[in-house]
Amino acid sequence: MSKKTADIRVARLDDTVCIKLEGQANFGSSETFKKVINESGSGGAKRFIIDLSGCVNMDSTFLGMLSGLGRNWSDKDTPPEERAIELLNPTERVADLIDNLGVSDLFRIVRGQDPDNIDYCETIEAGPGECKLELSKHCLEAHKILMELNPENVARFKDVTKYFEDEVKKASAKDS
Repeated sequence: MSKKTADIRVARLDDTVCIKLEGQANFGSSETFKKVINESGSGGAKRFIIDLSGCVNMDSTFLGMLSGLGRNWSDKDTPPEERAIELLNPTERVADLIDNLGVSDLFRIVRGQDPDNIDYCETIEAGPGECKLELSKHCLEAHKILMELNPENVARFKDVTKYFEDEVKKASAKDS
């Protein structure tokens, strides 16, 4: 039986944070991953190396969240060598997904030797720990980002976005 969310391992080297994702990067791991990036950035990190050699797949929520982080940390006009988020050795499947959604220019994509000397000293447990309302809001935001970044994604995600908009309305009404 395979694990439902990606394993997230983290190492900090000066102002660089190295994150290794293994398994399925999906909605269940996306909020945790985003929190790691944002907290690291608040703590002075300026560069993020995301080792994707063991990441077998990414769902659209994770891709939307990752794209939002790419947009926030460096825009499309930033030269590739200066982009804050580096995607190291994405699998062919993941590289195709990123490219097909038209967001690859937000990242520095590198193929090369895996950083063997990195001691990933912290493993972060990921999982959808939020309530249904917060999870629906997160999924909605991720899909809206993909649609904003590439107009071709509107047709792909308009139904998903509508679904999460409805879920947010229903959950908000219950909480009122």
